Amino acid sequence: MTDILNKTTVLVLNRNWQAIGVRTPADAFCQMATNVATALDIEMGDGARAEALRPVPWNEWITLPVRERDAFVNTARGRIRLPTVIVAVNFARVPVKRPKLSAKTIRERDGNRCQYTGRVLRVEEGSLDHVLPRSRGGRDTWENLVWSSKDVNSRKGDRLPHEAGLTLLSTPRAPKQLPVSALIRNAHGVADWELFVKE
Repeated sequence: MTDILNKTTVLVLNRNWQAIGVRTPADAFCQMATNVATALDIEMGDGARAEALRPVPWNEWITLPVRERDAFVNTARGRIRLPTVIVAVNFARVPVKRPKLSAKTIRERDGNRCQYTGRVLRVEEGSLDHVLPRSRGGRDTWENLVWSSKDVNSRKGDRLPHEAGLTLLSTPRAPKQLPVSALIRNAHGVADWELFVKE
């Protein structure tokens, strides 16, 4: 039973019904019981279309009958349906997030392209280059890291690009922040999420 309560199978919406996160059923129950969130009772019709969506507070949720398609937990009070979508009733924003700085995200930002030669590289052909070398005070930042072919990076060494006869194709920048809703994936294939999450 604890496994089902600890899987991230509950989609969290803000009060405008925009996806803002994913929680476990255990977390969802806590938010519902403290009136931070209400669950959505979703009636699906033919063709996987929602016929009815209704916010349900905790005191009513625990009395709802468990339908055939519902996951549930057994309690001393009987079966309680697990929510698949909850609404954070006092939260209106859509949080934004910048991708984490890593070799992978730098490579993706730079389109797998050497930022000195423009050549598209396979993963094993490239490496991170510090535009201002670490030996000269360069730090690990979006603005100081670029994807470079290993041979060009080796040739550049501890020099600035112009000292090595190189020119950057473009000035490295931090990627734009994305709404977290763009990063949410329906990894467990929860049918009710398809109403709110674009794949």
